[in-house]
Order: sequence, then structure tokens, then C-alpha cells
Amino acid sequence: MPQNRVEHGLGSGVIISPDGYIVTNNHVIDGATDIRVTMSNREVMPAKLVGADPLTDLAVIKVDGKSLPSVPWGSSTELRPGQTVLAFGNPYGFRFTVTRGIISALNRPNPDPSDRRKPGEFIQTDAAINPGNSGGALVDARGQVIGINTFLISNSGSFSGMGFAIPSQIAEPTVETLIKYGKVTHGFIGVQIADVTPDNAKFFHLSKAEGALVSDVQADAPGAKAGLKRGDVITQLDGKSVNDAGQLQVLVGQHKPGDTIHLQVLRDDKPMSVPVTLEDLKNPNSTEKAEATHGKGRWGVSLGDLNDQEREQLQMPSSVHGAVVEEVQPGSPADNAGLQQGDVIQEVNRQPVKSAGDAAEGLKGVQQGQDALVLVWSSGGSTYRVLHPSSNE
Repeated sequence: MPQNRVEHGLGSGVIISPDGYIVTNNHVIDGATDIRVTMSNREVMPAKLVGADPLTDLAVIKVDGKSLPSVPWGSSTELRPGQTVLAFGNPYGFRFTVTRGIISALNRPNPDPSDRRKPGEFIQTDAAINPGNSGGALVDARGQVIGINTFLISNSGSFSGMGFAIPSQIAEPTVETLIKYGKVTHGFIGVQIADVTPDNAKFFHLSKAEGALVSDVQADAPGAKAGLKRGDVITQLDGKSVNDAGQLQVLVGQHKPGDTIHLQVLRDDKPMSVPVTLEDLKNPNSTEKAEATHGKGRWGVSLGDLNDQEREQLQMPSSVHGAVVEEVQPGSPADNAGLQQGDVIQEVNRQPVKSAGDAAEGLKGVQQGQDALVLVWSSGGSTYRVLHPSSNE
């Protein structure tokens, strides 16, 4: 006779209060019908889910306890690369494991291209993090929790020197909200953003590669209602400096829907203040090939008109218009900028592109030896790329 199978999962957690509140990852408890916690003295205690937030991948569970040993939060904003850290967890079921390493890097971006709304700013460490470490504590030399271990990057699926943790500047307020309300509502502007880089800064008349660059504005979203536009560079939020796109995501995420924030924006070299009233973050909502095709040229990219069939295959929203990349010549400027087949060029040097002809004319019009700035839709989002001319031009 067929028998029911019960699946088990294993992860780690951090006790943050003597009365039994425990922080872990959302993906550790997601879908669980029964949660049990094994303490360091081998006591097994039942736990209930207090709240979870898939966007930040954080969850809070609770056991009935009194005077439990707990650890305090530390400040991830004061970290520096090279500092010693310890990672705690249960890798591969080996309970109560401690590994030591350093802070390898800070402010790493969201690695999940399927959901660009997820905040980044991850802490990168070479303290060994393996499957089973998820939800465990990353602590500094003073024993304070400065991060929650959440994922690793490895070709084999095991430790390869690159582990990542959610910084306490995101984890602590999220956890406090989960404990108080059982859920988290995230403020939402409705723009796609990217870092200002040394390559593209000159196109926006910036002396420093700092700020969050608006690459797309969602129709009818708060950003559009406030008047934000493509090519705007957000430099401050409520007086706080915005150094990169990840920092802006974190700052916005600390506000609730209904809050009004004030963005300092540079548009065409002119500073302006843009008030934006945040809304609740919600999930985003012909068959013949066009004849217009344009060859690779000096940039090494073949372009075609975007048709309905390609739009459906690429799962592209109707708001995206431009020229579809059909082929990229290896080693060309387009290849070096990361363009791939199926990408869509939406702008060339800040000018909108509606067809392959528009894109080809725009690229052709770039003077010999000059860079070209293109807005590219790829993998569900828009980013600015800089095409550098070939050395033999």
C-alpha cells in the first residue's frame, strides 16, 4: 500500500531574547507544518511561527522558554573588510559548528535576477558556510550578531570561500516588525535602479560614481506619480547620502507604505527635491519576424525589431520597447559590455529607441573613438551599459 512520506529540513537559528524568540531564514521554515528546535544542551523544543518575510528571507519563530541564553545585535554599518567574524550553524547536520574567517566584502548586491526587488547589501565572508548554516549567526569579535547567514556561491554546492549574510541593519528592524505585527510591509517606489559606475558617470555629468541611477519607471507607481524619470540619479533620501542602488533599497525598505520620503535627484545636471509617497510592494504584474534587421557594424551587435512572439518568449512587459539583440560578435564592444541574444536596447545615449532602425542610427551617430551609453532590458530588468569602441577604431 502507498505510504505517506514526511519531508524533513534542517537549518540554523539565533536566539535573540531570553523568552525564546529565534531568528532564522524564511527558506528554512517555508512550508513547514511542524517546527522543532534543538538547543545546545540537546533539548528539543516545539516552536511556532511568529512571522516571515520572503523578500528579505527572514523569519521569526518562538519557543516557550525562560532565561534562555541570547545574543545581542551588533552594527553592520561599522564593519570593515578584513575584520574577524565567526559563523555558527549546523552544516550538513553537524550541530553547533563554529567556523572562523574575515569580512571579505560589504554591500554585495542581490544575486537573484528573478526578483530585483530583494534588497542587497549582503556581507561576504570566507568563514565556511555550507548547506544547513542558513539562518545561523555571523558574529563579530565581541560576540554581537552582525549578520544572518543565508546563502553561498559555489559550483559544487559546498563551501568555496564565498558565503553571504543578511546585514543586521536589515535583519534587526525586519525582525522587530515581525515580532510586533507578524508580517512586514515594504515601502515601494516603483523604479528600477542600478549603480552609477565610473563608465557611465560622465554621461550623467557626475564627477563621482555615486548614487542610484533610475533605469526604468513603472507606470502608475509612486515614482511615476512623483515625476521620476529614466536617467535620474538619486543622491539622497531624507538627507541621508545614497552611495549605490543597494543602499537606496535598504533605506526605502525601512519606511512603511503611506510614508512620504524626500529624494534628492540630479536630472540633466540640475539638482531637485522630489517627494514620493510610498505604496505597498506588490508582485509585478504577431508571429512573423520583422523584416528590419541591422548588421553588427563597429559595435558587434545585430539588431531586429521586437515582435509579439519574442515579447512573449522573453516574458517582457508591454511597457518595454526597443530593438532586440539577435547576435553578438565575440570580443566586440557589445560583447564586452555583456549584451546577449534576447536583450532589448531601449535607449542609445539617452535617446529612446522604438525600432532596430532607431538603435542602429543612434549607434551609427556616435563619433569615432567615443563611448556609447545604452539602456538594456535583460532578465526582467533594465540597466545602463557603456559600449567602449574597439582599439583599432
